[in-house]
Amino acid sequence: MAEALDIQGILYQNLMDAGCGRETVQQCIALSQNGKTSELLRLLAGHRKALLDAVHRNQKQIDCLDYLVYQTEKEQRQEESQ
Repeated sequence: MAEALDIQGILYQNLMDAGCGRETVQQCIALSQNGKTSELLRLLAGHRKALLDAVHRNQKQIDCLDYLVYQTEKEQRQEESQ
């Protein structure tokens, strides 16, 4: 029984580390305990997609900021060379 608790504890910690909300964690644990692997995988894939979408949004923001810095530095160099 301790081994099953350890597995659930590891699952819980991994889900929390992955940024899953309380409801998602509870759903995943319930699906795992009930042997509903396909549904668990679907839920995990959905959370992964949400995380990846956030990464892409953040990357776009970083790209915009990098371009702004580039343009500002370019203008500064032009002003200094005059």
